[in-house]
Amino acid sequence: MAYAFLCDFDGTVSPTDIGAEFVRTFAVGDGAEHRALLERWLGGTLGHRELTVAECARVRVSRPAALEFVRGFTLDPHFAPFARAARAAGHAVMVVSEGFDFYIEALLEREGLADLPRASNHARFENGGVIPEFPDLPDACPGCGTCKSHHVAQWRDRGFVTVLVGDGFSDRCGARAADRVLARGDLLAWCGRERIAAVAFESFADVTAAAHRLPGSGAWARA
Repeated sequence: MAYAFLCDFDGTVSPTDIGAEFVRTFAVGDGAEHRALLERWLGGTLGHRELTVAECARVRVSRPAALEFVRGFTLDPHFAPFARAARAAGHAVMVVSEGFDFYIEALLEREGLADLPRASNHARFENGGVIPEFPDLPDACPGCGTCKSHHVAQWRDRGFVTVLVGDGFSDRCGARAADRVLARGDLLAWCGRERIAAVAFESFADVTAAAHRLPGSGAWARA
């Protein structure tokens, strides 16, 4: 049995929410506006796509400065061994993120995972600011930028059992659609409220252990 592990990036593959730190670092103006946007998003009156557009309207940074900013972050040290072992055993691993491609690509490449499948929003750096661009996913929900349920469906259509690995509210669409869910943080609490079965994890060491317990996952190297 082949599994597809669809892994959120901010707060999951990366222990830090780099996208949130990016906005906090380079946004101009009153922080109260940002907090109000987050409250609307958490309350369900603002979609993640709208949140991203509104946040980027306040960001002032060049691409070189943004890439220099990324140098201060790392991935979960257990992620790369997990990804390599899972793929070697015939399973799939993909990063699915509502964050931006520039920091996801830089950090995956640093870990030797430049070929890992990934989907995210695109940051276009222009005139000292950032313009977000979103993938065209016609079957996705209108509120997301990169809707994770779309990728769950794509992998299921390829014959994989889907596993969503995430930590936050941007993972909700994926968690609703996936065959199995590994969760922590806000996503784990939300799954409890919504009565969606989820296995708790803290790091990719736990994800590796949980993956080995999946029915039919086979024998493969432990990270």
